[in-house]
Amino acid sequence: MNQFRISTWFYFLIPSILGVILFMIPLPFESGWKVPIAKLADLLSGVVEPTMPMAATVIITIAALGSVIFLFIPKTGDRPSLLASLFKVTPFWTITRVLGAVFSIMVTFKIGPEAIWSENTGGLLLAPDGLVSFLFTIFLFAGLLLPLLLNFGLLEFFGTMMVKVMRPLFQLPGRSSIDALASWIGDGTIGVLLTSKQYEDGHYTQKEAAIIATTFSVVSITFSLVIIDTVGLDRYFLPFYGTVVGTGIILALIMPRIYPLRGKKEQYIDGREYTGEEEKLPEGYNVFSHGLENALFTASKNRNLGKIFTDGMRNVFDMWIGVAPVVMAFGTVALMLAEYTSVFTILGKPFEPILSILGIPEAAIAAQSMVVGFADMFLPVILADGVITSPITLFTIATVSVVQLIYMSEVGGLILGTKIPINILDLIIIFVLRTLIALPIVAGVAHLLF
Repeated sequence: MNQFRISTWFYFLIPSILGVILFMIPLPFESGWKVPIAKLADLLSGVVEPTMPMAATVIITIAALGSVIFLFIPKTGDRPSLLASLFKVTPFWTITRVLGAVFSIMVTFKIGPEAIWSENTGGLLLAPDGLVSFLFTIFLFAGLLLPLLLNFGLLEFFGTMMVKVMRPLFQLPGRSSIDALASWIGDGTIGVLLTSKQYEDGHYTQKEAAIIATTFSVVSITFSLVIIDTVGLDRYFLPFYGTVVGTGIILALIMPRIYPLRGKKEQYIDGREYTGEEEKLPEGYNVFSHGLENALFTASKNRNLGKIFTDGMRNVFDMWIGVAPVVMAFGTVALMLAEYTSVFTILGKPFEPILSILGIPEAAIAAQSMVVGFADMFLPVILADGVITSPITLFTIATVSVVQLIYMSEVGGLILGTKIPINILDLIIIFVLRTLIALPIVAGVAHLLF
């Protein structure tokens, strides 16, 4: 093993430990257990809360105007400028950003149809304590602090050791173990952002990025507590969350092996093909020594803290400009469909016989909750609360709503706003498949409990 200076060890250990603490270790706060990065975002949200809807509207509008302008500016050179990388997108995403800006303006000034700015649709997303407002603060901290996880060797260290686990089980590289864990323990939005950054930096293939974003961007423990409390079954939190974790692992084993994730290309963003080189150990090394050497080599290359800060700020602007308008556009449309149309009621009809076969009481009412979660994670339990009385049904709805993962008001919209190769049709299919696979497992546990 090569010899490294003591300062290189510090560059590896200190930022990596800080990154693990900030992104991956839930701590007890007054509002419940949260990873510190989410708590920092909460604290900032509390300070800027009154101004956030207007600030978010301004930034989303800038994103739309910039995209419209750059639509007519021809691409120049191989390396785009910062402005071009932020605003130069396809016509489809330009229209999406414009739609997000229009919705934001209508919500902020309460103009146009109430269906758009209602507190249950666009108003829910752009409220002072709403998702879009929160995303701006979480993007700030995540963008600036993600280099602690990415740039100082942590991924290389664990990646080398975990490849023999992650590749055969989940068809993922070893370095994704940190990404998956940050998503699972920390927060789904952080997981998507981390996955997107790794994909854009050429560390994940299209297939790997798609698997991690749609399989491991799990609802945090805090949100899970809120979900089970909403249906009045908080005393069953441990079996509830145990079922979430168990079902999530089963889904993580199955989903990469079936359509549409199975068909994603084993190709990196720059066109390189996956070769499997990460699985080969040099002679004289074991997984620990090779992982440690890779980590220290990475840390030795990243001593320019000024550049890391600059890259962090670029991450922040990329998230603000690229992701927030998409969440606003797709999230508002999905919530309007759920609130003002019978689309989800109709789509839920096929689930009635399935729920009946599984012995779930009040199947007719519960059926629509199986699909309405595509709009927002909270909608299934909100619809069930006070309407459904069976604890078996309430437990099933609450658990399924968490393991579905793909909801357009957050993770789904977030994925569409990144460069991860997943489209809206993929998300719909993944959502339905996750629901169908999870239902028998969750219903079985529910019958054992009640």
